[in-house]
This record gives sequence, C-alpha cells and structure tokens, in this order.
Amino acid sequence: MTCVFVAGTDTDVGKTVVTAALLTRLNQGGYRTLAMKPVAAGAEQTPDGLRNSDALALQQAMSVEVPYESVNPVCLAPPVAPHLAAAQIGQRLSARELYHAQQQLLDYPHDVLMIEGAGGWQVPLNDSESLADFARLCTNKVVLVVAMKLGCLNHALLSVADIQREGVEVIGWVANQPQSEPMRLHEENLAWLTAQLQQRFNVPCLGSLPFLPAATAQQLADHLLPSQELMSVLQGKVALLP
Repeated sequence: MTCVFVAGTDTDVGKTVVTAALLTRLNQGGYRTLAMKPVAAGAEQTPDGLRNSDALALQQAMSVEVPYESVNPVCLAPPVAPHLAAAQIGQRLSARELYHAQQQLLDYPHDVLMIEGAGGWQVPLNDSESLADFARLCTNKVVLVVAMKLGCLNHALLSVADIQREGVEVIGWVANQPQSEPMRLHEENLAWLTAQLQQRFNVPCLGSLPFLPAATAQQLADHLLPSQELMSVLQGKVALLP
C-alpha cells in the first residue's frame, strides 16, 4: 500500500482540486483509493456536524467508502491557520494525534492513500510542530502542487529544497492554473520549472491542470499521467521520466 502527502507551495494553490484529480485518475486504473484531510480550518455547521468543503470533495473522489470523520478527523470552523483556529476553541493540535487518526484509516482495504495538507508545507500545528512533522510520521513521499502564477518559480524551488532537507522525497509535482487568466509567459515558465525540478531534484511533472470553469475531477484527471504510470511514480518505481 502506498501513502502520499500532497503539499502546496502556499494556500489556495489548488491542492484539493489536484488531489481529487489524482484520485480520479487512479480510480480509472482500478486502484482502491483513500483520501485524508487530517486538519481543515474553515467549515460550515450541518445537521451532521461541521463539514469542510475540501474534505467533502476528497470523500467524493476516493473509491473506498469511509465515514467523514475518518477523512477529516479535525474540522475547525474559523477559516484561519489551523493552530489559531484550534486555539480559539481551547484545542491543541499535535502531529502524533493526527498520525494516530491516519493509522486507523489504514484499516480500510486500499492501494493508495492520499493525504492533503493545509496551506503550505510548513503550516504550524502548534508552537513547535508543523504539518511537515505529521507528514514525516506518515510517509516519505510528497507530491507538490504549484500554482502557476507570478512567484511560482521561487516558491516551487524553495518548497522542494525544504521538503528534501526534512528528509522527505518529493516524488512528483503538478502544475495548476487556479485563475481564469494564465500568467504571463505561462508555457515558458512551465517548461523552465519542469526542466529545473527534473534536473536539480529529479522530480518529474505529473501533469498540468488548466483553469476550467466548474471543472469536474474527471475532466482534470485527463491532464495527468495515465493511471498505471502515475501509480508507478507514486510507488517510487519510476524515479526519472523521459
């Protein structure tokens, strides 16, 4: 079984969109997929309790049926940094508690578990831990989501360097266009970043998602590697793509 942490270069880069597309692509290959949003800040009260839209999207995209609370064990109402949202209700987040929730999710039969982070790689959980600490407990594999906008080159290179400095392998990255208007010289920036991440860090591009109004995960999955090849990368069997 494979576990992959999906990190972003920043908040609002499209981690949920990309994770749902990755899950859908793997579903197309017949793989059993699970997803987790360990902590979500920004939720609405429903008859079933607090619900976060990103976690609901992941629950819908994965192929194995599990309760919402297993997908999103910590759901916080305020749309602020998780450690601040938790502090407002007198709660303290910890990497070990989130890891315990992740281990319980592993009881469900699956081929791959994709864990979506919150914000960027180093978003704090408390005064001494970040989501990076949780990710290291769960897996040594990260897929990085890069929003193709001004500043993305610097953000991507810094993120990959820091993730690898933490002893975690970035096994691939996905370019995402979160805004309707492409960044200036989009294709040139994409080509440069693809080449640099491959040459400097041996990190392949798994796909480039365009901006599509009201796009479904199915539509976006078509812009990723084929399911078998994608799974090989996630399993660490393909270190370098041609």
